[in-house]
Amino acid sequence: MNKLVLFLTLLMSGSLMAQITTPAPSPLCKIEQKVGLSTVSIEYSRPSVRNRKIFGDLVPYGKVWRTGANMATKFTISDDITVEGKKLPKGSYSLYTVPGEEEWDIIFYNEVNISGVPKVMDQAKETARIKVKAELLTYTTETFLIDINSVNQDNASMNIMWENTIVPIHLQFDVDSRVMKNIDKVLAGPSSDDYYQAARYYFDSGKDLTQAVGWIQKANQMDAKFWKLRVESMILAKLGRKSEAIEAAMKSKTMAAAEGNEEYVRMNEEAIKELSK
Repeated sequence: MNKLVLFLTLLMSGSLMAQITTPAPSPLCKIEQKVGLSTVSIEYSRPSVRNRKIFGDLVPYGKVWRTGANMATKFTISDDITVEGKKLPKGSYSLYTVPGEEEWDIIFYNEVNISGVPKVMDQAKETARIKVKAELLTYTTETFLIDINSVNQDNASMNIMWENTIVPIHLQFDVDSRVMKNIDKVLAGPSSDDYYQAARYYFDSGKDLTQAVGWIQKANQMDAKFWKLRVESMILAKLGRKSEAIEAAMKSKTMAAAEGNEEYVRMNEEAIKELSK
């Protein structure tokens, strides 16, 4: 019995120990910033100075740094941007840096969720590498900081700050061409897909089918697809316009067969058979 009690006591002690949590010396930080029509997010750990000399000592000059602590800093953009004039496709990157006394290398590495720095950096995974001037601060930044600042309509500054150093990195976003394309699209009027979606909704909701058939026929005049022709056939059938419904179903079947969609071929064949009775 004594051995059993001892075993249970040890087991409970182990469970209690497993539940103990303590503050992280370099806590995780996640920031997200909207710039123009895009979103930038950064996940990184924030070490503190704690009376140590940082750059040129704790963080050596001329060596690749994880740009923070623990896991490599993760930089994510929702759209293509340019960084200091270099193109950077949308996606997630490990943000590595090579600090120098006057100039830093900033590396966007096409692999994420890496613990620290790879033993061997693969240059093929460096989507972009840029050089940026480091500047001295007039005050001390105790806890490592990456922020997105000077946010404008189509640009912002990503600032890396620690100790008495700041490294500002210019981010440029393609806002104008995207807005202009959207303006052109909207002012040009509804697209084939817009007419299709409206007609499909009216058909599925049992609304005005006369209006729906006008929309779906407009959609197919602009850009005929087998699934759009199928909807046109169904609407015409509901309206009792069988010959027109068969004609639309035949077109849908032919197009579906050309694109190898057997399901639509079968559905149209069944519809044609039923409408021909």
